Amino acid sequence: MTREHFYITTPIYYVNAAPHLGTAYTTIAADCVARFQRMSGKDVRFVTGSDEHGQKIADTATKNGTTPIEWCDSQIPAFKDAWEMLDITYSEFVRTSSKAQEKSVQKLWQDLYDRGYLYKGSYEGWYCVHEETYYAESDLEKDEEGNFVCPECKRPVQKASGEENWFFKLSDFQEKLLEYYETHPDFILPVTRKNEIVSFVKSGLKDLSISRSTFDWGVPFTFDEGHVAYVWADALIAYLTGIGFADEARLDEFNNFWPANYHFVGKDITRFHCVIWPAMLMAAGLPIPEHVFGHGFLLTKGEKMSKSKGNALSPKELVNIFGVDAYRYYFMSDVQFGADGSISIERMCQVYNADLANTWGNLVSRVTNMTKKYFDFKVPQPSSDAINNPMAEMTSKTCQTFIDCMDTVDFSGATKAAMELAHRANLYIEESEPWTLAKDESKAQQLADVIYNTLEAIRLIALMLAPFCTRTSVEASRRIGAASPFEVEDLKSSLVWGQLKAGSSVEIGDALFPRLDEDKILAVED
Repeated sequence: MTREHFYITTPIYYVNAAPHLGTAYTTIAADCVARFQRMSGKDVRFVTGSDEHGQKIADTATKNGTTPIEWCDSQIPAFKDAWEMLDITYSEFVRTSSKAQEKSVQKLWQDLYDRGYLYKGSYEGWYCVHEETYYAESDLEKDEEGNFVCPECKRPVQKASGEENWFFKLSDFQEKLLEYYETHPDFILPVTRKNEIVSFVKSGLKDLSISRSTFDWGVPFTFDEGHVAYVWADALIAYLTGIGFADEARLDEFNNFWPANYHFVGKDITRFHCVIWPAMLMAAGLPIPEHVFGHGFLLTKGEKMSKSKGNALSPKELVNIFGVDAYRYYFMSDVQFGADGSISIERMCQVYNADLANTWGNLVSRVTNMTKKYFDFKVPQPSSDAINNPMAEMTSKTCQTFIDCMDTVDFSGATKAAMELAHRANLYIEESEPWTLAKDESKAQQLADVIYNTLEAIRLIALMLAPFCTRTSVEASRRIGAASPFEVEDLKSSLVWGQLKAGSSVEIGDALFPRLDEDKILAVED
């Protein structure tokens, strides 16, 4: 049977510094979706990559006494190592300096040139090297000395006067884009991003400069090799490259997976993805992605995290304290995807101890230990009455809530559903008092039912937490004799009560999430 296809991407990250919590946030979110969709039986492509061209990279390389490609090569391991550390399961890492990307960029812009959507002209205006963005004078801000600065990064801008560029007729697509937004109301998510984009497009679109001729670190156009593609005219096309665009050997793959189901991006680059990108695709006669989700910023002490401000923490620092699973869980559960979210070490400790150590980890430890004690490491045989318990009663609704939340990238809602079942399982143990039942031989079957039910609850919780807690969910499943969550063929049918096999071997082990001493951690951080 042919599996349904699913395609998700992260931004193509600029290689000006190592990944920080912000880039990791987007990437983990995309990985959680990719894992969930694979568990749901879909054939998934998940693409990320590195944005390596442009004047900023060329300048950085010069400052470091190296060539642009050597500089980029030196930065790539930091990204790949970070994604390996965070258990990111991307299917392809696209480097914009690659031959495959060059072919894609040249093919797309040659197509648009042939279709009459490009023309040559002179650009008059302002350019920010750091943001790789052109601005009208009316968009700029001024510093204390009265000099024009970029509205985004507050750095000085350069006057671009008379430089010969190729332009894309973006203005031709103003009404087409507005019509598309109207007929596809969930193309831009969340709705706050949509409102911003619609307002921007209604204010009027200007044709877009897509080339530079003052430096050569970029993809040269086939119709004018004296010009290289401007960084955004290059990087966006990596989403096509990642599934085989311009590669005859991968034509079927491209046709199967395009258009993308989701582009995950930070809210600061939604204009590029929701205005320029769909206009390029319309011009090329290619389908537009189903959704662009512009998530919010992570804030530390009320400020957006950024490399330039020096408040961009390293993922490795936090993984060393909390572990990979707790890191992934915290950012997906405690920060509502789509909104800005404040983060802190203090809050990470609180979430870790409350949800992962005291609720989930404690449940696994106490139930496996009781199984060892009362049933010699074997899942007991439940009676026909075992299903009559509060956990089984809530499973259908809870698991459906989890699925619905994952389908709409509501990670906070999905993790909450899993934790609700975990809380109920712990309460069920207190209510049932298996330690008391064990003292009465006439209640042996009742004890078996209680232990079976709590083991089954663990199986279901591990399935729901698997996209987030990739390692401990596998371990919890192994300890109760259940299959790995990542081996299920159909997640929805697996999230039905009563599938844990009686007689399966159960193991005990170290705490999945040892409780943390918040005071000691904060003392070290201070």
